[in-house]
Amino acid sequence: MIALRQVALQRGTQTLLEDAELTLHAGHKAGIVGPNGAGKSSLFGLLLGTLGPDRGEVELSGGQRIAHMAQEVDALERAIVDYVLDGDRELRQAESALEAARQRGDAHREAELHGVIEALDGYSAPSRAAQLLIGLGFTQADLTRPLSAFSGGWRMRANLARTLFMPSDLLLLDEPTNHLDLDALLWLEQWLTRYPGTLLLISHDRDFLDAVCDHIVHFDRRRLVLYRGNYSTFERTRAEKLALQQAEAAKQQARREEIERFVARFKAKASKARQAQSRMKMLERMGDIAVAHADSPFHFTIPASDKTSHPLLVLDQARLGYRSAAGEERVQLDEVKLTLLPGQRIGLLGPNGAGKSTLIKSLTGELPLLAGRRIPGEHLAVGYFAQHQLEGLDMAATPFMHVQRLSPSASDQAIRTFLGGFGFQGDDAFGEVGRFSGGEKARLALALVAWRKPNLLLLDEPTNHLDLEMREALTEALASFEGTVILVSHDRHLLRATVDEFWKVADHRVEPFDGDLEDYRAWLKARLEGERREARADKAERQAESAAPREDRKASRRAAAELREKLRPLKKARDRAEQAMEKAQGELAVVEEALAEAELYTDPARKAELTERLARQGELKSRLAELEAEWLAAEEALEAMEAELLESGA
Repeated sequence: MIALRQVALQRGTQTLLEDAELTLHAGHKAGIVGPNGAGKSSLFGLLLGTLGPDRGEVELSGGQRIAHMAQEVDALERAIVDYVLDGDRELRQAESALEAARQRGDAHREAELHGVIEALDGYSAPSRAAQLLIGLGFTQADLTRPLSAFSGGWRMRANLARTLFMPSDLLLLDEPTNHLDLDALLWLEQWLTRYPGTLLLISHDRDFLDAVCDHIVHFDRRRLVLYRGNYSTFERTRAEKLALQQAEAAKQQARREEIERFVARFKAKASKARQAQSRMKMLERMGDIAVAHADSPFHFTIPASDKTSHPLLVLDQARLGYRSAAGEERVQLDEVKLTLLPGQRIGLLGPNGAGKSTLIKSLTGELPLLAGRRIPGEHLAVGYFAQHQLEGLDMAATPFMHVQRLSPSASDQAIRTFLGGFGFQGDDAFGEVGRFSGGEKARLALALVAWRKPNLLLLDEPTNHLDLEMREALTEALASFEGTVILVSHDRHLLRATVDEFWKVADHRVEPFDGDLEDYRAWLKARLEGERREARADKAERQAESAAPREDRKASRRAAAELREKLRPLKKARDRAEQAMEKAQGELAVVEEALAEAELYTDPARKAELTERLARQGELKSRLAELEAEWLAAEEALEAMEAELLESGA
């Protein structure tokens, strides 16, 4: 259990917590939310013992092993898989002691330490560490490369893998998704939902919080308020609370009416069937979401250029990639043929490294084409946001000076009003950029894009470093932007609310993706499973070809083809059972969450409801057991057939 009792905490002249109360029980997965600077990271400091409260008590139940991700990683010369393994200090100490015992020839101590390592699950440790790294986007070939060979973002991924590898009862994660793409984020989401300990998670990704968390801790006016449920439940509950406060009522109603007008205006604009449905649901929710964020300091629009072209931009038979200093081409995308029209809203999906950022850079003209043509429209006005642009800001200048340089004739009041919408209010507009946080720099970079009035917005991970309030303001601004949008983001809420169609960037091609984000998740899973099966089949075929006489190879390949054909119905049966299991598990989780309600067992009037839910729980458990048996039978039959395939030289 974690308990804060009447805690006060002050950092410098700022009071972060005052008489704060919080109780979290073992196994809770709590999202920590609140504005930047409210004290979320300082709460972790209190739990880790690196900070002490100015008043009150912080209690953790005894014996808890805490894993916490460091925010900076040294560029070590150590292989990344060894860096991850170093996270289990007890295992490393046992391994070191074993090596010392070997050198002394102490057989008794060796035997004892082998038992210790086995109890620590040490013999599976290298494979577990490799699985974590691969899940976070590293390749098999990367595992032996030194940490220093990777960029800062990839070192943070290795650091995250090390943290997840640490044996822990309490896991503290501060913005773990900042350096992840969508594929790695989905993997991490699944890993954390299976984590058996207590989780405290600071994140500005609402979909991630929704999927992982069962409680939300909100920093609210120097107090900690605990909400049961995920982030969406927190938003609805908080909106209801705010609606009861008369001082906020008029402001909330104005925000609701504004969003409702926006929804009505954009309802007819979606062009793809599945994505249109997803976006309609998201738009209808935005009125309620806006109320929960009525007190946000951020509210802005992105005006579009008065002029446009039809089409805005064309790539014709383009080959995209990089050319080395020696003139060698590294092609990422080939035969790219696309036409961007006014008003299109496109989200780019694809595995890490497939070329999404390369496509955006090529569209801006920043990256020259290796072949083909880039044909801009006469009135094309590009607004481009990428993480490297934060480094291009003048660190000695102020936000006001940055905007004034773009438009020397603009009035001081117009500039200050504009910057206020991005959170640079009052004297903040004249603060030195070099002293800004990553979030403040990202807000300024977005402001500079918006000031230019583009008709084509190209955004590459714009939400990194932005807090939840700023993300929501950006979502609303993009959703109402009247120009063309191309967006790469791991923020699924942003994608659902702002794009009408998806393009898939994979296998050196760019093509429309006829589906929504759930379809993309299924595509990723199927792709990964396909790659594994192909690797097994290729390995078996190589083994067979090296062992079989040349004259037998043709017959062997024909027999293998017949066996593969027999595998298909078994694979379909296995996949159907797996899908049914996932559905049953989801329904069972809903029922068991309802059964966790204490009043259900104490209120006599709800006895019939309790009986009904318990019966439904029994039905679902029985159904799940049947499905697991079906899946196991299909899997065993498939493995037996694959073994036969291997023996036959397939």
